[in-house]
Order: sequence, then structure tokens, then C-alpha cells
Amino acid sequence: MVSKQTSLIHSHGSTSTHLRFPLSPALSLRSHSFPPPPLRRLILLTRSPVSLLHIQSPTTLLVKYAEAIYFSFMEDSKTTPTFVKTPSTRFYWCILLSDWHQPSCVKDMKSKREREADTVIVSEDGASDSDPKRQKVISRSSLSSSSPPPASENSLLPGFNYGDEDEDEENRPPVNGLTKRNGVPEVEEYDDDDDDYPLDQGGQVKRSRDIEIRRDCPYLDTVNRQVLDFDFEKFCSVSLSNLNVYACLVCGKYYQGRGRKSHAYTHSLEAGHHVFINLQTEKVYCLPDGYEISDPSLDDIRHVLNPRFTQEQVEQLDKNKLWSRALDGSDYLPGMVGLNNIKETDFVNVTIQSLMRVTPLRNFFLIPKNYQHCKSPLVHRYGELTRKIWHTRNFKGQVSPHEFLQAVMKASKKRFRIGAQSDPVEFMSWLLNTLHSDLRNSKKNSSIIYDCFQGELEVVKETPNKSITEKKEDGEELDGVTQHNGIFTETYRMPFLMLGLDLPPPPLFQDVMEKNIIPQVPLFNILKKFDGEMITEVVRPRIARMRYRVTRLPQYIILHMRRFTKNNFFVEKNPTLVNFPVKNLELKDYIPLPTPKENERLRSKYDLIANIVHDGKPGEGSYRVFVQRKSEESWYAMQDLHVEETLPQMVALSETYMQIYEQQQQ
Repeated sequence: MVSKQTSLIHSHGSTSTHLRFPLSPALSLRSHSFPPPPLRRLILLTRSPVSLLHIQSPTTLLVKYAEAIYFSFMEDSKTTPTFVKTPSTRFYWCILLSDWHQPSCVKDMKSKREREADTVIVSEDGASDSDPKRQKVISRSSLSSSSPPPASENSLLPGFNYGDEDEDEENRPPVNGLTKRNGVPEVEEYDDDDDDYPLDQGGQVKRSRDIEIRRDCPYLDTVNRQVLDFDFEKFCSVSLSNLNVYACLVCGKYYQGRGRKSHAYTHSLEAGHHVFINLQTEKVYCLPDGYEISDPSLDDIRHVLNPRFTQEQVEQLDKNKLWSRALDGSDYLPGMVGLNNIKETDFVNVTIQSLMRVTPLRNFFLIPKNYQHCKSPLVHRYGELTRKIWHTRNFKGQVSPHEFLQAVMKASKKRFRIGAQSDPVEFMSWLLNTLHSDLRNSKKNSSIIYDCFQGELEVVKETPNKSITEKKEDGEELDGVTQHNGIFTETYRMPFLMLGLDLPPPPLFQDVMEKNIIPQVPLFNILKKFDGEMITEVVRPRIARMRYRVTRLPQYIILHMRRFTKNNFFVEKNPTLVNFPVKNLELKDYIPLPTPKENERLRSKYDLIANIVHDGKPGEGSYRVFVQRKSEESWYAMQDLHVEETLPQMVALSETYMQIYEQQQQ
């Protein structure tokens, strides 16, 4: 096998030292022995500021030698060589530029391996490699300690210092997100995790990269606000991943990442869509260029993605009488927007619309700082939905509770899910208890839910003698338990979030016109259940007679009529109509209330703010809700996306199922 000779000319003033190393023409860049030992020693010697490598070999082999020196030099010395082609096709000049300078303070701290690596065997002029007598052992430190030659002698061009140029090039910041490699600008592949998530899983700060910020993006006119919809889950449309998702502001689709191998980068090249927004950091980028766009015209998109409210704006919501206009020209009322029925989710829509009328609860969730430390996804999705409903700068006059429903399905373990009709009373009870457990203070066991809806009942329970088995070990009776004529009476207090009212059974016979009689009952009659005297008989879990009395009224009281009864065969609906006042419901005239404390006034008057109605047959039908707008004291009937104003007299003419009353503070 023919071997070629590689000579190194290391200039020091007027003297030159020649090194000859035999290199095999069959050198493979992928061989495990790459780079060969002679090439390693060659690289160790060429760590001086300027070195010239003159390779005399055929053109087909020069490329391999150049690549071998390039990769070896990058592996060992972490610098970049520059290749210059001479007019002769058979000669290449490889200028190895390095800013490597070893501090003098660490010269004596080298290891034995490093000291051996710094020692280079140099042949004198005219000596062969096989003659050990005329070889010298020269340390690289002695070569570098000599006075540096002038720039005109050490470089190809007079007055041009390659070492300084390399230092300036490495210290120069990237332009437009480009870095130079081999003198050629190269796009750096951005790692989204470095930019958007500064901390890794171990808490270590990841390396940060400077991203150019520009205002003069030529693609801003391609942004299409008509197709933007941020109500659905933030999942990549290709990989279905929810990490580091970007939204294309041209077509509205979601893609993951923005690096070279990401789906967003590929979409920008295939479809020609260049403007993307990060759905978490709200930063806008231009792909594939990779720079960040800073333009005030994009603030409206950020507000739609993540609505924001100040404390002053929250306080003025109930006083605002202005309508807002969507992009399609339609007008809508903030707080009175329709909710999309994804599939049999009207029971969720009416519950959400009712809770939006509870002012303290609404104000709490409009400011994310109030629950920023909560880790429950349900709490954050409910807060996001609340902000979107009351936002005045929406692109459309409707909201899709898709993300909230996904959080509900996960938290309830698919007890409430899309595509299956459920009871709004059960959903309301589950939602309030779940939000309380996620938001409660561990010390006081209180939350905004209990502050608004929690009241207290006094329960008197009478059971027969054989049903009482709970006694103390000493034979004494339990506290609050008395015995009279074989009947044990137990008295205790329990909190409540809503009160269930029993409707009278419908008549079995028809009237003279052979039509079913639809009975009517006043609300005050069915409220007598909580006067402390009316007896209610229960069978489960065991036979007992119950008496209830309200000992503390909440700020917002929830009443639900038990209109549906279930047995082993079917579900039956009670069509009885309930007559109730819309304003000034005085409870003290029908329910004995406790005496208020000193310097406190008894507040027993309530005003209706939401009324949920069921239309249709049991197990089928649909739900709608009547809600009040406080700024104008007007009523609106809402059923999914349909919102229309109605008269207050029409509210009481329907089969009410659940009501929310607000306590008067004056």
C-alpha cells in the first residue's frame, strides 16, 4: 500500500521545522482507529495561534485528509479550521486557527498524561524518522513561550492576524439567529425547552440562547384572526402531544415545537405559514427564520388566548351596560355569551351559566393570582372558562367549554362525560365539593365555595329502639341522644351547600275535560320542610323520622326540586309547577331563623339570579336556564348557543328544577 507524506511547516521567524508523518491513502473516516496517532500528535503541535499545514497528495485524497483534520481538530481542540484552496489543483492550504492559550497558573497542575501529550518528538533538518540520535524532544510549552512572530510572517496575508479574527468571530453574537461555521452562516437548531422552560426536571438551569427580536416581520399580514380558536385542548394535531405546543396564526392548527425537526417547522415549509404563537408563553415566532416577533398588533390575540382582568375591571363588571362586537360583526354581551353543546353537555352549560351569576365566585376566578398555587387542572380550567365568558375582546360571541369538560372527565373518572346526559343537580354538587377540596385551606378548612354557599342545618332524628346500637362502653347514652317510649331522638348539626325540596305527588285522575291536571304549589309550602316541626319520613339507610331547621343562612342559597323519582323499572317526572317570587323572597316568615348576634342585622331576604329548567320527558329532554343581568336587571333565557331576552314573568311559568338566590345586603 502506497503511503503519502504529510509535512508540517511551523514558522518561527526565519526558521522552519518540518514534520513528516506517513498517512495511509486508505484512511477511513468511520474507522475505529480514527484519528491515527501521527495525526493526534500533529494536532497537539498545531495548537499555536497560527499554523500552516501543507499537504502534498492527489486531489482525491486531499478531501479525506482535510475532513480527517477537521473532525479531529474539532474533537480535541474545540476550534474550527479554515480551508483555503491555492491556484494549484494538487495543493491545499489548511489554516488551523485557534485561540487556545494555556494560563500560566495551571502549567504546574497538569497530569502525567497531559505532560506526555505536550512533549513532541521533532526531527532536525535532514534527519530521518528512523534515526534516534538526531531527534530532539521539544515541549510545546517551549515553542509557545518563544516570542511570537510578526503577523506579516505568520500569516498568508501581511498584517492579517488569524488568531484575532477567530476570537472576534467566536465572541461576535449571532445575527438573525445564525451562527458561522467554516465561515458560512448556518441556522442554529433551536431547542424549545431551552427557551420556554429554563429549568429542567432536576432544577438545573438550562443553557439559554439569544433569540433575535424583530418588529418588521413581513408575514404579519398573513395572520388570519377568523380561523383562530383557542377554546379546544392544546394538543399537537400531528403528534397529539400537549408539550410545547404552538398555534399557527395563519390556519389556526396546533403543532409541537419550533426546531428543525419539529412539526411546526415542517408546517412552515410545506404550507408557507410563518407566524406561530406559543400557547403557554404567548411569544410569537417567525418560522423557519426563528426570530421572535414583537408587535403591538398581536396583543389582541394574546388577550383572546389568555384573557386578563384587573381589580378595577372586575369591580365594574356589574355596572357595564355596553355590548361588545365580534370579528364577524355580531354583538354580544360579556358574561351572557352562549356555550357550545359539544354532545349532550347542556347539563354542564346550564350549571356554568348559573355559577357565573355568583359575584364573589366569579371575581375570585377572574384573577388567576388567587389560585396560582393550586395544582388542580379543574380549578385552572374553570378559571380560564370564567375569564373567557366575561372577556370583552373575544373574536366571537360564543365559548366552547371543551378544555373544562376534559378536566371534568378526568377528575370525575368519567362519571360526567361528553356524550352522556347527566343530572345538573348531581353535577353541581360534585363540582362545588371538588372545587372546595382543591382550594380549601388546610388549617381553616374554608374556601370561596364555602364562603358563598355553605349553610347549617339542625337535624332531629327519631329512630325505633332496635335501630339504635351506638352506645358508650359505660352504658351511658350518646351526647344529643334521648330516649322516650322506646324512641331514640338524636340531635346534631350538619353543613349544607344546597337544599332539596319535595314536590307533592301529581293527581292520579283526569279532570272533567279528560285532560291531565297540572298542579301548582307555592314555594313557601314546600319550604315548610325546614321549619323544624314538619316530619319527613325516610327509609334509607334505615327507617327514621327527620325534622330539619335552618340555623345559619348562606350568602347564596341553592334550592333544587326533586322532580325525578327512580324505581327499579323507570324514571318518573313530576310535572308540578312551583310558584316563586323573583325578588324579595322573605324566609323569616316561613322558616324560624336564629337570633342574630349583637350589632348584626338579620338578612333573610333573597333575590333570584338563576333558574334552571328541564323540558321534555325524563331521561330525554334538555335543560335551559334563566339568568339575570345585574347592570340592567333584565332576564335572559339561555340554551346552549341561543341567548335571548325574556320577561321576568316568564321565569316562573316553567318547570323549575334548580334555583340560586342571592342574599340582599341592604
